[in-house]
Amino acid sequence: MPSKKTTPDLILIIVTFTLLAVGLIMVYSSSAVQADFRFKDSFFFAKRQMLFAGVGIIAMFFIMNIDYWAWKTWAKVIIIICFVLLLVVLIPGIGNERNGSRSWIGVGAFSIQPSEFMKLAMIVFLAKFLSERQKLITSFKKGLVPSLSLVFTAFALIMLQPDLGTGTVMVGTCVVMIFIAGAQISHFIGLGLIGVAGFVGLVLSAPYRMQRITSFLDPWADPRGTGFQIIQSLYAIGPGGLFGLGLGESRQKFFYLPEPQTDFIFAILAEELGFIGGSFVLLLFSLLLWRGIRISLGAPDLYGSFLALGIIAMIAIQVMINIGVVTGLMPVTGITLPFLSYGGSSLTLMLMAIGVLLNISRHARY
Repeated sequence: MPSKKTTPDLILIIVTFTLLAVGLIMVYSSSAVQADFRFKDSFFFAKRQMLFAGVGIIAMFFIMNIDYWAWKTWAKVIIIICFVLLLVVLIPGIGNERNGSRSWIGVGAFSIQPSEFMKLAMIVFLAKFLSERQKLITSFKKGLVPSLSLVFTAFALIMLQPDLGTGTVMVGTCVVMIFIAGAQISHFIGLGLIGVAGFVGLVLSAPYRMQRITSFLDPWADPRGTGFQIIQSLYAIGPGGLFGLGLGESRQKFFYLPEPQTDFIFAILAEELGFIGGSFVLLLFSLLLWRGIRISLGAPDLYGSFLALGIIAMIAIQVMINIGVVTGLMPVTGITLPFLSYGGSSLTLMLMAIGVLLNISRHARY
């Protein structure tokens, strides 16, 4: 086993806590008006986010002190549990439905989203698979098909909820891991064409997905329907200018932008803190990406390297999709902004992932 360093990556810890602090401030700022109207408590969402953050921080420091190769031993058990949860959440009466998606298990606001935890479970398992069979990854039948079969089985279960956003992040993360492991580009081209055809089929099979595509191309064609969210998001970002309207001074959070504390929290941040504030958050994510890549490159074994790569790829893909949606560069999909958006499962999962990354950093050579 690799020798342990005395301290984890301090820069990664600082960046994570800075993003978390910005997120807590913005959750309160973006949700206070609606929380006061709906629950007579302007701190309703902020208090719950602080609770989620507390649980996540405890989990992060606990996991940081578990040697990362222990996850390799338990990889099969972890992914089986997550598959079972993905099946359980589909059972009426057990899975909770919100906004047309049956993705939660629990009671009220205190519930878990199994698809979120499947993302990390798949990274843990795929890192084990790739580290043990890297020489076979160039083979289509022995390497690529077995790994992608598991990924797309999980994706199919997630789509039954349905949750295209989370499924897309998971698949994208796994594809990055498999590609870096040495899969042939020609195999990816063929699978990519099949994937595009499948994606088109998913879009055409559900009218609301097709409406999201058309509203992305021209949101003003249906300004009160499918184009409403993106138009209100742009109305928030535009007036923000260079320095913003000031913290707490957003206009769009006054019942214009639906659920501003979740997927579109970056729009409120840009409105209140402007280009400078938005750029600062993107800089923090860039620093996090940089530290994650360094940890991956410096990991003492292939498993640690693939594990770190998967975690940082998951965060990077989720950030790119969320910012792309908020700024009108991508069709609307339900993806939270890591560490900033309101949501217990997402925040806890991300902090747990950082805990794994911090443990790898204690063994990395860089």
